[in-house]
Formats: sequence, structure tokens, C-alpha cells
Amino acid sequence: MAHIERANAEALIPEQVSRTIIQETIKGSIALSLGTRMPDMIRKQLKIPVMTGTVAADFVNGDTGLKSTAQMTWDKVYITAEELAVIVPIPEAVLDDSEYDIFGEVRPRIVEAFSAAIDGAVFHGTGKPSTWPDGLVPAAIGAGKYVETTGNLYQDINGEQGVIAMVEESGISVNTYVGALQLRAKLRGAVDTAGQPIFRMAYTSGAAGTMIYELNGTPVAFPENGSLDGTRALLLAGNFNYMRYAIRQDVTYKILDQATITDNEGRVILNLAQQDCVALRAVMRLGWALPRPVNLVSGRDYFPFAVLTPNA
Repeated sequence: MAHIERANAEALIPEQVSRTIIQETIKGSIALSLGTRMPDMIRKQLKIPVMTGTVAADFVNGDTGLKSTAQMTWDKVYITAEELAVIVPIPEAVLDDSEYDIFGEVRPRIVEAFSAAIDGAVFHGTGKPSTWPDGLVPAAIGAGKYVETTGNLYQDINGEQGVIAMVEESGISVNTYVGALQLRAKLRGAVDTAGQPIFRMAYTSGAAGTMIYELNGTPVAFPENGSLDGTRALLLAGNFNYMRYAIRQDVTYKILDQATITDNEGRVILNLAQQDCVALRAVMRLGWALPRPVNLVSGRDYFPFAVLTPNA
């Protein structure tokens, strides 16, 4: 029987195109979510007073004993705001022909890129401005606050010579854990002498639920933006109350259409006006510091973080 087949009329059948773009979930900054935010800056630098000396009291010897005197001292630490920026150019013809809000899709990815850059600078010092402190991981290793994995993960973290104890010996409690994604498998695979898993799934109404990654009742934060390099640090444990940051300028956007984009040597990469392009420019300014006030146990000779490093 003669009839019009689908293959012969395919050119007349419109395609249905999904309005949803398949993409990863936006990853925010772990460092900023854990640190303590100071009031927004109104200038490039923010001065933070830090107590460097404390009061010591003594018992009085008898009814006429002399009472001791004491003094206090303060120093200052600066947070310096540095600029984080990116420019995303696109031809105007592409914008005109697209059925999607391209810049609307780009903006969340810019925030994600900013978050990854901030976390990388805070954790490892990656690409950090010269005015920012060293990354927490290299600074902790430089201070001798690290444990190399031995195969006994539980003791490496919780033992008397473990990562947590290295912070506690300075009189500082550990309240935060940041782990590389490679640590998850190690936590799942850790077993006791009877071969039973040390870190277990959570149970709800008698049924096994999701795996909860906790250490001593505190959740472990796992950056999914690659900012904690598992080849250098599997776990960062410490007290994020010491990590202070401030924002001078939150993320702002500007559409450019007349600018000329050049490289570091002044060579023109793109002339927006001449080449019928526009560009979305995003800028953010912020800074962070690690003030260390005097501690009743260790004075100022301490570092409030320690690292579990992979076995070389």
C-alpha cells in the first residue's frame, strides 16, 4: 500500500529541543562558608586588632601579701582586598540567534569559578595575591602540623599522634574538617580489627540510609570544585573561627561593547566594536587573614590547622 513514510517526511517534522541545559550543580566556596565574615570593607585594607598578651593572676600569700600586677598587649593584622575578575566575550550574532539567555547561563558559572579560585588560594595558596597569607595546607605543613597516612586511618586522624591531636596540643579545639574527595573511599574502606567498618551508614527506622561522612560527630566538607588537591592533602582539620575574611566588593557585572581586549604584552586579542562582539565582565574584591591571638596554653606559638597527607 502506498503511503507517506516517516523517513520521507522527516524534513517536515520539527525537532523538539529541551529548554533545559544539562549542566553540573553550581559549586560554592567551601572556605567562605566555613570562615568568619568580617564587616564589609570600605577601603582596600581592614585592620584587625589582635590580643597578643593576656592577664595572669596569682594567689596572695597571707593577709598582707602583695598582689601581682599584669598588663595586656595588642597587635594588628591586615586583610587586604584583592580583585578577582574574568571577561567572557561572545559575538553579537550568536546572542541574536540563540533561544537561550546565554549571559544568564554564564553568570552562575562565573560565581562557581570565583569560588574555586578563592578556595584554591585559601587551601593551597594557588594563584594567591602576594598580600594574602600562605594557603592553610602549606602553612600547616611548614609548621610541622601534618601526619602522613600509615594505613591505619582511624589512628592517623583520631589517635594520640593523629591530626586532631596536633591541633589540640596547642589548646585549640577542632571544629571543622575539609576532605579531598579521595578521602571518602578511605573512610568507607576503614575497618576495625574484626573487619567491621569504622565509619557506618546512618540508619533511619531500622533501614540503612545514606553514608554520612562525619568525624567525631562533625560533618566533613568535601569541595567538589577541585580546590583541595588530594595528592597534597587528604584532610584539613582545624578551627575555622581563626580564618577571617571580608568583602570589599561583591560580584558585579558589566556588559562591554566598545572595549579592546589585549594580552599581557599588549597584543590585541579581540576588538569588540570592530568585530561585533560583546563581553560580560565580572569583578569581585575580597581578602582574608589568619589572626592568631594569644592562647592560654601555647601563647602565640601555634597553628590552628593540621593536615593528613597521602603516603608518598
